[in-house]
Amino acid sequence: MSARSLSRRKFLQISGLSITAVAVAACAPAVAPQPGTTSSGAVQPAAQTVNISFMGWGGPGEDEGVRNAIAQFQEETPDITVTWRHTPERYAEIFLANVAAGTPPDTAFIGSADYGTYVRDGLLLDITDPLQADPLLGAEDYFIQPQERDRCTFEGRWYGIGSCWVAPHIYYNADIFEEAGVEPPSMDPDEAWTWAEFVEAARALTTDVNGNHPGDAGFDIGNVDRWGVHWSTASASATQLVSAILSNGNDYLDPETKLLVVDQPSGYQAVQNLADLMHVHQVMPQSTALESLGMSNTQMLETGKLAMAIDGSWALDWMKNISATLGTGVLPKMDSQGVHMQAHLHSALAGSSNPDAAWQWVRFLSTPFYQLQFCRTGLWLPSQTALATEEGLQEWIGSGHPPGYEMMVTEYLPRFGRAIYMPPGWPQAVSFVTPALDGVWNGRMTAEEALTEAVPQANAILQEQANRS
Repeated sequence: MSARSLSRRKFLQISGLSITAVAVAACAPAVAPQPGTTSSGAVQPAAQTVNISFMGWGGPGEDEGVRNAIAQFQEETPDITVTWRHTPERYAEIFLANVAAGTPPDTAFIGSADYGTYVRDGLLLDITDPLQADPLLGAEDYFIQPQERDRCTFEGRWYGIGSCWVAPHIYYNADIFEEAGVEPPSMDPDEAWTWAEFVEAARALTTDVNGNHPGDAGFDIGNVDRWGVHWSTASASATQLVSAILSNGNDYLDPETKLLVVDQPSGYQAVQNLADLMHVHQVMPQSTALESLGMSNTQMLETGKLAMAIDGSWALDWMKNISATLGTGVLPKMDSQGVHMQAHLHSALAGSSNPDAAWQWVRFLSTPFYQLQFCRTGLWLPSQTALATEEGLQEWIGSGHPPGYEMMVTEYLPRFGRAIYMPPGWPQAVSFVTPALDGVWNGRMTAEEALTEAVPQANAILQEQANRS
């Protein structure tokens, strides 16, 4: 393994912090030859006991899963102890503050929007050689390819391994659909709704306190009893928004230049379609209306205040516990079909004083033991090929997964999934796009007006960052 050097001043300038200091990462030593493996195939540790730290976010379920993994890892690898630095709030800010202070974790969750920037700036350890030499992870068919290689490598080198895959889909309250006499969506992508069918279903499921639907005489938008749908528009890089753009046949980033390409007709239309759910079709609450209810989309589904929620596959971890009958379906298609695949990565930090031990922990996080526990709860979808086979599906698909959910892995993602990871400079570039889109969501601007102005500004940042050495 090798580490690229990076001055702390340069890194902090790039990440928006301001401090004068010295180098943040020294060159890491090469990996020593490993004499053997554990029963699970893990590389045996050196004789000297070392402690490494692991920093990440996550709710109670993920926190518990990490602690389970640490216990299992330390049983198999007693000469390495792992300290879990659970940081559920303000993660990126605290992570960068630790880097600035010269106390980075040895290993960490790395968000998909930050990965490219951290790689370019030399913050992450190059794990290519031990990965390719590993008898388990280095096998050609161990990960689902080429998506894993595409998201993890820069100039052919690996600096992290994806935790899993996640992607958005429809969650729905099946009891409401039955009561309203509306045919629910399917998990079979060949039966995906058209956009017109989706809007019509949402209209039929939206009612005001007098039982009127949008378009009916007397429909009272100020007193809606049940909304047809909620589609998250929280961020310009949110997987739900990117999926809508892909569903209209528009790339989000140019595959070659890595610049935003949503400022074209199909991109404008996809974004406008989401805004129109609120302002034209009146089937989706604006954020202010949602906040006034003081409920999450999960609570609204459960209480019958919402018929459908477009959310990430990770939400099944808690959605599955609602008292109503839960169903799932693939996203509606606009001009075409597409869905955004992403997830955080696990990386070792270039500043780790124990790079061999850090690699062994990152490796363990990519074994079936770790991935299976989160697939079983509904938080994750597998990125390991064996877990997407008929036999592998039986290891994690359970009663908490709605009927037909396996098609998310066997049909929808293989055929229509797009793995898009943000290029260096994205955290700064998105600061132009998200506020512009806020004007679309509140009805002050059209998508074309907002994106025509914001995309060139964002691309100027991306181009500048791409030219940095």
